[in-house]
Amino acid sequence: MSLNLDECYEHVLGLVESAGSLIASRNSDRKRVLEKSSNIDLLTETDQQVERLLMDGISARYPDHRFIGEEETSEGKKAELTDAPTWIIDPVDGTMNFVHSFPHSCISIALLVARTTEIAIIFNPILGQKFTARRGKGAFLNGKPIHVSGETRFAYALATTEFGTSRDEEKTAVVLENIGKLIRQIHGMRSLGSAALNMAMVALGGADFNYEFGIHAWDIAAGDLLVREAGGVCLDPAGGPLDLMSRRVLCASTQELADQVGAALTQYYPEPRD
Repeated sequence: MSLNLDECYEHVLGLVESAGSLIASRNSDRKRVLEKSSNIDLLTETDQQVERLLMDGISARYPDHRFIGEEETSEGKKAELTDAPTWIIDPVDGTMNFVHSFPHSCISIALLVARTTEIAIIFNPILGQKFTARRGKGAFLNGKPIHVSGETRFAYALATTEFGTSRDEEKTAVVLENIGKLIRQIHGMRSLGSAALNMAMVALGGADFNYEFGIHAWDIAAGDLLVREAGGVCLDPAGGPLDLMSRRVLCASTQELADQVGAALTQYYPEPRD
């Protein structure tokens, strides 16, 4: 039996709104924080509760669907993307922001069917920003259509990126090298502390490109569809198709701009892959 994507979208949107209320109600509270790989790689009780709310709510309606999630894989499970309907979830993208009550945190969730992204939702409940996309149906912010800027000029582009939560010296050196190179050549650079929201800014037309090395599938799966449905491009930073499991991403308002960014970047290939 084929999956009714309209019904699926409405069901998960309701779950996301409920989970978002939980995040918003706790943003200003003191959080119980667990340090994962380091004191900047963080997990809160809210991350775990939001992921459980979303996964339980989806499984109750769609028991055969699979999941790839940040907190799920932190328990030692290997992320595996198959042709089965698969939800890729980051329950709180921007956990560091959430811990500090900096109001740029979001739920990022995407549904892939036969490895093709059909549904994407990025919801910042603290600021009331709900970005949504369906394959072939456009991208929206709070129900209103959004579109990329269309910028093609490298020197006039505003970028988004992150430093990331790894303190690996080799990766940090590449991150700083790229920032150093780009800020001398482009209009400016911003960092919201959330990979999903950075990509949403490209879809919105507020930023012109976003790149990052070391992110994960759950950081970018929803943003990928959102940017493409808003008229932009998402690809590997060295060119070629985006591989959601590669931990590398470049999205831009135009292919012309993406080509210039890719040529300027020092490349980095994180290991292991997702």
